[in-house]
Amino acid sequence: MKQFLLVFLGGGLGSGLRFLISKTFNHTFHNFFLGTFIVNIIGCLLIGFILGLSLKNNFLTNNQTLLLTTGFCGGFTTFSTFALEQHSFLKTGDFINFAAYTLLSIVIGILAVAFGFWFSKL
Repeated sequence: MKQFLLVFLGGGLGSGLRFLISKTFNHTFHNFFLGTFIVNIIGCLLIGFILGLSLKNNFLTNNQTLLLTTGFCGGFTTFSTFALEQHSFLKTGDFINFAAYTLLSIVIGILAVAFGFWFSKL
């Protein structure tokens, strides 16, 4: 239960911050979601830094890592988790699953959004 609450708290903070950044920057540039782009890149940087620091010298406890990565970064952007998973494919040299996961995630994700819009009009 404690781990659930840590993820819940971190996720809420991350989601709130994502909202503020997106609201501030998405209207700055026309036809480009700058706020979302900023959030995704910062989230990727944070999840890599937090996990790298934690693995390097046991800087954080498991609960702190869970709060910051699964909770905060997960609420801030799920793209950071996607990028971390892709990094693990590249690290192990699994280029086939890297390519398949990338392509399928993007194509099926976009198709699922389109289907959701279509289905809502029935």
